[in-house]
Amino acid sequence: GNAPPGVDPEAFSWFQAVDADRSGYISVKELKQALVNSNWSTFNDETCLLMINMFDKTRSGRIDVYGFSALLSFIRQWKNLFQQYDRDQSGSISFSELQQAFSQMGYNLSPQFSQLLVARYAQRSSNPSIQLDRFIQICMQLQSTTDAFREKDTGLVGNVRLSYEDFLTMVVTRMM
Repeated sequence: GNAPPGVDPEAFSWFQAVDADRSGYISVKELKQALVNSNWSTFNDETCLLMINMFDKTRSGRIDVYGFSALLSFIRQWKNLFQQYDRDQSGSISFSELQQAFSQMGYNLSPQFSQLLVARYAQRSSNPSIQLDRFIQICMQLQSTTDAFREKDTGLVGNVRLSYEDFLTMVVTRMM
């Protein structure tokens, strides 16, 4: 069949290939099987779940062809950004490239924080680096928590006072 109105024909044809069970929806499992990093590893479950939740208008845990088309556009934008920051064209983001990326995105984060992210999200190796899926996940979570912080930091001073429960509420509503 033809792509529905407003859906990119390429996205429609990929949707049909990814919808393995022919349900008319893409689940986290189906999405994970469809997306790969430059090293041919599949996208991780957490990133796939974050992205499905972002485009799942019905809160059903899956997306239709319209959500999938929007998701592909979203991934393309992140991939373009990722490639800009992957200065050595290695297919992954090193610690120093991550530091530069944060700075260019307007985040004033310490090298220690970037190192923590690399230690947490990079694949274990002698030269750890971040794949596209984890880059998307880190950036989405950073944006979400920054938005939550800014809601409390109304004077834009860079500090807030929070109760423990307010902090937990921020984390749970934005990250899980």
